[in-house]
Amino acid sequence: MIDRETVLNVAKLAKLSFGEEEIELFQSQLSNILEHIQVLQEADVSGVSPTAHASRLTNVTRPDNPRPSYPPEVMLANAPEQEDNCLKVNVVLEGEH
Repeated sequence: MIDRETVLNVAKLAKLSFGEEEIELFQSQLSNILEHIQVLQEADVSGVSPTAHASRLTNVTRPDNPRPSYPPEVMLANAPEQEDNCLKVNVVLEGEH
């Protein structure tokens, strides 16, 4: 079990301050975490290859195939203002046009 001094040392390293109730809570929680790690360390994984991800999927997106774009009239149909098949907007930065 993690002792009080270890919790205080970790808190100091992390530049955290805890009240008495929090120290007891973290003491219990950290002890539980270490117990779970101990169980995992006892598992026989000699036949398991190392993995970087839990899933072996490498690419789940669709292929990036070129296809025709929409005509400008369709894309600008709901634009409040347009000029020469372009969306017309207000100046964003003063002095630059």
